[in-house]
Amino acid sequence: MAGDALLDIRHLAVRIPVADGPLHAVRDVSLNIHRGETLCVVGESGCGKSLTSLATMGLLPPTAVRTAERLAFEGEDLLRAKPARMRALRGDRMAMIFQEPMTSLNPAWTIGEQLMEPFLYHGKGNRRAAEARAVELLERVGIAAAGSRLAQYPHELSGGLRQRVMIAMALMCGPDLLLADEPTTALDVTIQAEILRLLADLQREFGMALLLVTHDLGIVASVADRVAVMYAGEVVEEGTTEAVFAAPRHPYTRGLLSCIPIPGETPRGQPLGTIPGTVPSLVGGIEGCAFRDRCAFAREDCARTVPVKDDGPHRWRCVLEDVPA
Repeated sequence: MAGDALLDIRHLAVRIPVADGPLHAVRDVSLNIHRGETLCVVGESGCGKSLTSLATMGLLPPTAVRTAERLAFEGEDLLRAKPARMRALRGDRMAMIFQEPMTSLNPAWTIGEQLMEPFLYHGKGNRRAAEARAVELLERVGIAAAGSRLAQYPHELSGGLRQRVMIAMALMCGPDLLLADEPTTALDVTIQAEILRLLADLQREFGMALLLVTHDLGIVASVADRVAVMYAGEVVEEGTTEAVFAAPRHPYTRGLLSCIPIPGETPRGQPLGTIPGTVPSLVGGIEGCAFRDRCAFAREDCARTVPVKDDGPHRWRCVLEDVPA
């Protein structure tokens, strides 16, 4: 399947120099996504989800070192793409919705100026066409009186409206690939549901591939075709959403799922599942399974190289064939 993937990532690593040595923030990540598909990358805060997206877009901090066996968009090698080529792709063929719209939007520019900038930069038309496109997309994402919003500044909009503006901005040039980094963070439940429905509708309308970064497994269950579970910088399990939710093969995935209450099954007042311990430091390096100190099923061979197992719709890193019930 990777051969015809729109985005093909193989053995991606991101290393960041810190005082105590290199921080291995992303380790050996392999993912692919096809046109029209939704891939959710899930995991707790700090597991490398956002850095994987930023590495794909070429937006890492200057001191970060990115390496990969392959990082290709529609067959084009992004590792060797010059800065001018990446600028040509970003915002046009590849777009990103950043995690916090208040800090991602420029407080000194109006909404209209920020929406029209990518359209004008990529030569999609003149200023009149850019303004018409901006109004069209603001209406499409559910913002009333869209024309009057163009003269407003980010601080004049609510969090939900700012998030919708970020979505409209990402769609200005009709991208083939949309990376959404926790687009519902800090929004109330009603607005979260609206944003997710909006993304699904726009994906179908524009035929985009959607890579959605989240820590919310409820979101994954409702929108994803496939899911990749990250822990301590690496993908520990990946497969179709149905396969991963029905039969999780990694103890970490099982732990995450046990933390979710099941309507009609979880008794009221019963404590939810928890994962003991803390995430290991990624400074210097990790031998064997990074999860072994928190795992109830750890054994001696977990300290050695952990094999990647594959049964077709499902891949996972673990010495176990299956997680005991």
